[in-house]
Amino acid sequence: MAAQNCLVANDWICWDYVTSRSQELTDATLEHIWITGASVLIGIAVSVPLALLARRGRHWAAPVLGLTTLLYTIPSLAMFSLLLPVFGLSAALVVTGLVLYSLTILVRNVLVGLEAVPEDVREAARGMGYGPGRLLWQVELPLALPALLAGVRIATVSTVALTTVGSIVGKGGLGNLIAPAVNSSFKAQVLTASVLCVLLALVADLLLLGVQRLLTPWTRAGARPAAAGASAGAGADSAAGPAPDSAPTAAPAKGA
Repeated sequence: MAAQNCLVANDWICWDYVTSRSQELTDATLEHIWITGASVLIGIAVSVPLALLARRGRHWAAPVLGLTTLLYTIPSLAMFSLLLPVFGLSAALVVTGLVLYSLTILVRNVLVGLEAVPEDVREAARGMGYGPGRLLWQVELPLALPALLAGVRIATVSTVALTTVGSIVGKGGLGNLIAPAVNSSFKAQVLTASVLCVLLALVADLLLLGVQRLLTPWTRAGARPAAAGASAGAGADSAAGPAPDSAPTAAPAKGA
């Protein structure tokens, strides 16, 4: 009887709410996942060429890093409002805004990773006939993976939180449940959706940590990172020396 009355009593913890709204919670969670995933993947695709551009020199790095930092300082509601005339009330609006926010983290981390690649490794690869494209994909990016994946983890957790703001256009995943519940003081819905959001962030971070350890075993085994990266470049490890540890940078998590 108590389980049935928890909705009437407006309790914070109410299992009856979870069971009666399970489909709604599932749909909101799945929407939250795909919006977050799409935003981070697109952010990675955009951040790599921007980092390559910034690596060309200070005259490129300053505007690229400055622009991404400026975008990050725009409040969430203002960002979505600015994008509204272009994308309308759609998921594309939310994804675009989240991609722009992720760039300040991803671009900096990709750039840090690329700059940490020792020059002698590059010279050895060039001496073996590696062109710019092959050098990037088979030597430099593998060596930059620790910094890149660290940035992806931070960007993903930040994006999970920011996705909830998409509720202002009806595309906020679990935010679609949190916002109206706060306005109506529906305690069970506020707590349940918020807990699911936190769990999503934790699970995503743990999964990405596992991927990071799987793809960069030398970072935990004490192996020579330069040799590991050059090995991914089809044999360049025979001429590569150890790479210095890189310290990935990250912007502070942006609050929703």
